[in-house]
Parts: sequence; C-alpha cells; structure tokens
Amino acid sequence: MAISLVLAILAAVALIGINETGYNQSTGALNDIAEASQTRSSLNRLLQHVLDAETGSRGYLLTGDPRYLEPYNAALAEISQSLDALRLTYAPNADEFKTLSQLTHHVQRKQAEMDLSVRMRKQGNEDAWKFVLLTDVGKEQMDAIRELTIKLIGNAAARIEVSQVQVRRSLLLSRIGIAGVAMAGLLAFYLYLRQTTALKLAGERQQQALQQERDLLERQVRDRTATLAELATHLQQVREEERGHLARELHDELGALLTAAKLDVARLKSRLGPPAPEVSQRLQHLTDTLNSGIALKRRIIEDLRPSSLSNLGLTASLEILAREFSEHSGIEVTTSLEPAELDESRQLTIYRLVQESLTNVAKYAEAKQAEISVRSYDNHVEVDVKDDGKGFDTGQIRPSTHGLAGMRHRVEAAGGRLSVTSSPGQGTRVSAVLPQNLPAS
Repeated sequence: MAISLVLAILAAVALIGINETGYNQSTGALNDIAEASQTRSSLNRLLQHVLDAETGSRGYLLTGDPRYLEPYNAALAEISQSLDALRLTYAPNADEFKTLSQLTHHVQRKQAEMDLSVRMRKQGNEDAWKFVLLTDVGKEQMDAIRELTIKLIGNAAARIEVSQVQVRRSLLLSRIGIAGVAMAGLLAFYLYLRQTTALKLAGERQQQALQQERDLLERQVRDRTATLAELATHLQQVREEERGHLARELHDELGALLTAAKLDVARLKSRLGPPAPEVSQRLQHLTDTLNSGIALKRRIIEDLRPSSLSNLGLTASLEILAREFSEHSGIEVTTSLEPAELDESRQLTIYRLVQESLTNVAKYAEAKQAEISVRSYDNHVEVDVKDDGKGFDTGQIRPSTHGLAGMRHRVEAAGGRLSVTSSPGQGTRVSAVLPQNLPAS
C-alpha cells in the first residue's frame, strides 16, 4: 500500500509538472505563431496596397479618368498605416527592422514616382509622364519591394516553423509523460492485485476510474477528428479563395500587359506603313504569340476558377467542361444534365468532383468513352461520372490516394456522400448525392 501510494503521488506530480511545462511552452509557441501570422498578413496587405496604388495610378495615366485616383489615394493611406504598424512590430529586432527600413525606402520611392507621374498627368505634361511611365524605375522599385517583402514573409514563416517545432516537442513531452504515468499506474495496479480481499473494493473503484479515462479519451478523439474535418474544410475553402485571387490577378495584371502589348503591335504596324516582308512576318509572329498568350491566360484562369459557373450556371459549365475535356483527351464524353437548385458552394463542389473524375479518367482509366449525368430530385441531387476503362480493385485503394480522399471530404462537407464503384476490366463509376437547397419558409 505504501509503495503504491508513493508511486501514485510521484506519477501525479510528474504528470502535473510535464503538463504545466508543456502548456507553458505551447502557449508561448502559439503566441509566437499568432504574432508571426499577423505580421505575414500585414506584409501581404502592404504589398497588395502598393499594387493597388500602382494599378490606380496607371489607370489614371492611361485614361485620364479621375475615378482611378480614388483607389490610388485610398491605397496610399493604407500603405502609411501598414508601414507604421510594421515598424512597431519589428522595432525589437534590429536585423529585420533594417530590412523593413529598406522596404520603407523603396515604397517611398515608388510612391514618389507614382505621385510625380500623376501630378504631371494632371498638369497636362504628356511627354514627361509618359517618359516616367516608360522607364524601368517603377519596375525596379516594385521588384525590390517584392523581394524585401518576400524576405520578411520568409522570416515570419521561419518563426512559425520554429514555434510549430516547439509545440510538437511539448506534445511529445506530454506523450512521454502520459506513457510514464500509465506504466506507473500499471505497476500500482499489479501491486493492488497482490493485496488481500479487503482491497477488492478499491480495485473495483480503480477499474471504474480507468473506464472513465478511456471514455474521456474516446470523446477527445471524436472531438479531435471533428476539428481535423473542420480544418480540412477550411483549407479547401482557402484553396478556392486563393485560386480565385490568382485568377483575378492573372486577369487584371497579365491580361492588361498582354492586351497593351497587342495594342502596341497594332499601333506599330499602322505607323510603319507597308513594311518589308521580313518585318511583316515578325510582326505577325509577335501578334500570333500574344494571341496565344492571351488564350493561355484565359485557359489558366478557367482552370483556376471557372467563370462559366457564375455566369452561365452549373449545367452549361459542365457541358463546356465535357466538351473541352473531349477535345483535349480524345475521349468521347456524353452528358445527361438536369437543372438543379443548388447554392454556389454546392455547384462548385459538383464541378470540382466532375473535373477531378475526368482528370482521373484521362490519367489512369485508358477509356474510350465517359458519361456525366446530373439528376435532380425533390430533396437531393445525384451526380455520376462513368467510364469504360480498365477499372481497379476498390479494396486496394491506398490511403495516399489524395484525389479520392479530397473528393470524398468535399462532398461530405457539403452534406452529401460519395461512392466509388469499380472492378478490373469493368470501368469506374463515381457517384455523389448532395442535398438540394431548402426552400425559403
């Protein structure tokens, strides 16, 4: 009894000490992660404000429309606020504060360049602002701003990684402590079994306590599983948001550059008059290259965020997806699509499901035909993607098959369920059932 009591006391003290140590270390690491994440977000906002200011100034220079000055002035105000906040953040760190000072210098030079161009445009000094616009000064400043911002963001990411390592170490320490306490508990339990029948009641109470601990651990596992599912859903949403952001950036920035280059080529051709055959051939080649770049830009944007989904609806988007897939892959695709009342999130879920399924058909199925069907019922929608390919054994799907796992999680997060039916030589069928939008009461 005395030995068991001593072991229990020591185990409790050790567990409390390990848990307190792990809690303090984890709390500090999590605070560091939160601070570094906020700093990284501030740097991203600063870069975005600089880009917004440059876009507004260039819009005003090219069109003369004073409405472009509204986002330009707003961005300048946000830039100053962001720099002030970052100075407070980096004040304790001399090296990073020096880098921030360099970044501030380049941002101020970029602001001065934009302000000079805008003032000359307002004053009607066409030659001067065009000269400033055509120089490489603005590009050099933007390159420097991007480089220094990426450097500071990388430093913040490194701090986050260090803090994450600290959290993992704390968790490992807690794990070791719990294992040690469990071993001590087993030893104490063994000693209790050797006692007389008078200690039987105490042993039963110990069993009840252990059962309660197991129930608690099971609840914690369920809670952690639900948390991980929510995190996976959040990561998918962030991924779609990043895709949309990247698509907008490509459309606004790259599209503007390619269109401007195409207009410059057309203007050059009109001013040259009848050019020499070689010059005409080179200009035509340049025009064709720009057209190919614009087409490539549009295709990339559509892959990132299908505009047809928001402009034409789910049915038309799936028709377009099937037609383009058939053209690119040479696989015949038939569709049977019924209109369905779905919100934007579930429409995107169905679109991504069909897109991923067709990608798998092209990569692995060796199919000649595929079929896409959407059937609408009173309270749910059924989606099927079938092919006549070589199929596979569904019982041998590896856990690393992230494509199917991602589709399953996306469908389940939308309130539906996913099933995959296949066998060697019999093709594959991917089916999903999602709830319809509930009518407004």
